[in-house]
Amino acid sequence: MFVLELTYTAPLHAVDALLDAHRAWLDEQYADGVFLASGRKNPRDGGVILAVAESRARIEEIAASDPFRSAGVCAYRITEFAATKTAPALADHRETPA
Repeated sequence: MFVLELTYTAPLHAVDALLDAHRAWLDEQYADGVFLASGRKNPRDGGVILAVAESRARIEEIAASDPFRSAGVCAYRITEFAATKTAPALADHRETPA
């Protein structure tokens, strides 16, 4: 499982100009089963995405396709972790440590 932390690197008006494209990109990732949850940080200086994929390389590829990132209005920090305990709704994503 992965935590993607977005930090805005441009003023909010530049971020807001890309919001529709970013939301469409989010919708694609949800439809593909990659994203589990997402939202703005508070204060609004970026966002957080909880994701699953077969590899870190795949997550990095997906993050690179975010309109926010390609336009240079945010930076990504990607953290991989083993979700060894989850809420029942996330049981399919539970991992056993190696």
